[in-house]
Amino acid sequence: MSIIDHMEELRRRILISLAAILAVTIIAFFFSDKILTVILLPSGGLKLNAFSLLDGFFIKCQLALYTGIVAAFPVWFFQIYKFISPGLYQNERKLIFPLIFGSLLLFALGSIFGFYLLWGMIRVLEEFFPPQVSLLPTADAYISFVLFFLLACGLAFQLPTILVGLVQFHVLSTRVMKKQRRIAYFILFAFAEIITPVTDPIVAPLTVMVPLVLLYELSIFLGGRIEAARLVDKPQSTLET
Repeated sequence: MSIIDHMEELRRRILISLAAILAVTIIAFFFSDKILTVILLPSGGLKLNAFSLLDGFFIKCQLALYTGIVAAFPVWFFQIYKFISPGLYQNERKLIFPLIFGSLLLFALGSIFGFYLLWGMIRVLEEFFPPQVSLLPTADAYISFVLFFLLACGLAFQLPTILVGLVQFHVLSTRVMKKQRRIAYFILFAFAEIITPVTDPIVAPLTVMVPLVLLYELSIFLGGRIEAARLVDKPQSTLET
């Protein structure tokens, strides 16, 4: 394919992805009140405030767009696959769909884990307010905080998908992953420190870091299986040639 053909193909894939996100967003807009009810569960009955007549509309749009992007993930991820698949080997194409399924599962687990953490984090944050200060959280600020945290946890749980994919495409090896364990653990702790907005510098980040470390070790195990299978297949392919 020429560069023009590639650009046209990319444009078509982007339009399909955007159309899927838009369709799901429109549907989610009509269920935004129920989505907000679920997001409010960790707050323990916190009353949100709005100070503009347009805030209600923008809040619904914010909730619907987030839901649309997440729920349409299989569609736009599949479009990415269709765009890059012509440049992949047959064995690499076979790995794409397990990666998609694993990515969806891990994102869901990460979001559920983040949702569970919010119950305690919100309580801790509320306790820092002195008696003289009344908490009047705006709906926009609360929703942005919750959605950012859930998205961060969901993306953080993509670690095995990314690392296993890099191993499969010969960009990374398990030998390097084992050798750089300390650096990896430090980066994971720094990431956990950033996404846990509480003053406790140890316990809260460690709560997030522990599952990430387990996922990192899972990535090494799965990557090792891929490398072992590659060594088994290599003599056979050499014999065939």
